[in-house]
Amino acid sequence: MTTTIKPKPRERLLAAAEDLFYTEGVHIGVDRLCDVAQVSKRSMYQHFGSKDEVLVEMLKLRASHVMEGLDTAADAAPRDRILAVFDSLAAQAMTPQFHGCPFVNVATELKDRTHPAAVAALGYKLELNAFFEEQARLAGAGDPQALGVQLTMMFDGVSAYSVVRGEASPAARSAVEVLLAAQGI
Repeated sequence: MTTTIKPKPRERLLAAAEDLFYTEGVHIGVDRLCDVAQVSKRSMYQHFGSKDEVLVEMLKLRASHVMEGLDTAADAAPRDRILAVFDSLAAQAMTPQFHGCPFVNVATELKDRTHPAAVAALGYKLELNAFFEEQARLAGAGDPQALGVQLTMMFDGVSAYSVVRGEASPAARSAVEVLLAAQGI
């Protein structure tokens, strides 16, 4: 007989936050968050000073998982690593659970660039941009900095397009390939 270890309250809050903030938005109430996490409000406030702190910590955790995922193909060629990001995004966009980029969603909903969660979302976007720029540099791009920005913008645009249309488009990968070719990659 195996025993299942129930996640601790902090872990349950972060898991509930990731699901709720992504599917329902950041303006859900503390009661709803605590109900889904199966923790008391008192417990939530013992682990986090506010719902905003839960949101910020969840975004940082999600960003670290996403960035770690980009490193799984570390032995692939830089061009292939870039394309893999867009292939993964296209696959995610084809699922009914896809609601766009959670980092863009948070920043858009908050409408306050100085909010700690918007700052955390920006931090992730800067990491993604740095990943693209580094891959571009390794691949010998003429202007890796510009290409990094362009690829980040493509990523965000593809996410938004997929949410609005309810599907991915092969045009996204084609556009990325055009950007790469223009830089000699």
